[in-house]
Amino acid sequence: MAFIKKIGFFGAPLAIMAAGALSTQGCSEDVCGPCGDVEKGALGISGSAKLDGFFNAVAIMKTQSDASIKEFELGLANLEAAFGLEATGDLSDRVGALNAAIETQIQANVDGSLTVDYVEAKCTANVDVAVNAQANCEVEAGCEVEAECTGGEVSVECEGTCQGSCTGGCEGEASCTVSGEAAAECMGSCEGSCDLEVAATCEGTCRGTCSGNCSATDASGQCAGSCDADCQGTCELKAGGSCSGTCHGKCTASVEVEADCTGEIKCDVSCNGECSGGCDGTATPPSCTGSAECEASADCQASASAQASADIECTPPSISVNFALSANANADAAATFSAQMASLQVNGVAMLGSFAKYGALFEGESCAAVSVAAGLETVLDGVLDGSLVAEVPAGKLPCVEPAVRSSISTMTELTADAGANLAAQSEFALAFTSGFSG
Repeated sequence: MAFIKKIGFFGAPLAIMAAGALSTQGCSEDVCGPCGDVEKGALGISGSAKLDGFFNAVAIMKTQSDASIKEFELGLANLEAAFGLEATGDLSDRVGALNAAIETQIQANVDGSLTVDYVEAKCTANVDVAVNAQANCEVEAGCEVEAECTGGEVSVECEGTCQGSCTGGCEGEASCTVSGEAAAECMGSCEGSCDLEVAATCEGTCRGTCSGNCSATDASGQCAGSCDADCQGTCELKAGGSCSGTCHGKCTASVEVEADCTGEIKCDVSCNGECSGGCDGTATPPSCTGSAECEASADCQASASAQASADIECTPPSISVNFALSANANADAAATFSAQMASLQVNGVAMLGSFAKYGALFEGESCAAVSVAAGLETVLDGVLDGSLVAEVPAGKLPCVEPAVRSSISTMTELTADAGANLAAQSEFALAFTSGFSG
């Protein structure tokens, strides 16, 4: 697991350096808020938009992380109750016990195997936060901010996967997503449903006739699950797949150049120009000034980028659990199992959504934690050389040290817990999406 490899600066040496570099005057609650504690929401701590933007990013990270973990643990507790389990041990122990209990119930009550049609959640940095934070910071610094920077469709530099339109070309492969009539003759991956005029393989849920074994049937005896042979009728491709008929939904296909696309361009590696829409990675806003000579631009960009990267927005995942009850199951057992599967589907959506957001916050080279960590490095460098302290009102200078200490402490705590949390959530996500077949 690629896990926050870049965050190596949170530690005692840095904390000692920061403590020695900053003012040692006492912090007044009236002046600093809750003594510069970023976790308590005092986000006007220093009175400087550049500095407070970084503190704000840490506070957003804390809020997003806590909410994500809480959502996962709530879903886990609901499923433990549904399957008659007691919550014992750490998160990994609880997930392992739940997965085993679900697998046991599937083996006892399902004819064949349980299948899960799954479209993962999509998480992106909040582009609006980046642009607005940039503009507010530059206004405070006395820059001439153009009005169009604060409204309408905005673009950012995206150091990651651009989920919207990319200008300037893609690094790596580019794909084009179209919908409606343009998706009907799909030469790529179809997300939605595919009308099969002739029998063909179905990589999703077959609704119609299956020439082999079907994992589930409807009331009329027609296939309503996965088909291990050819399907004739409708193939539901919620997770995307090839379509040899008519695609109803979205079609995503690889393209050589942007001119070949009449829909939405997605860059699989990174966007070399500006990205409008969501950015899966670090979102850096353009300067909103009328002049490129605005001295605040670079610092404002770093602050705005950190805030946007921490303010993750995710679309919910789509999940459909399919199974056929065993003919040997009695009525009571069948009713209990069906209720458990209903709970699994509802709570599974929340838990996989939480897993996606938590991963966007803490996993990989372009995750939010890396961006915020880089921001804190900028803060410490700026405090050491005086560039980020010069604009702090004299009365609020004592607020800077506790805010930096609080930020480092908060990020250290969050990143220390992230590895175990990600591993446990990943264990559940892998088991669920594979139908608990392991």
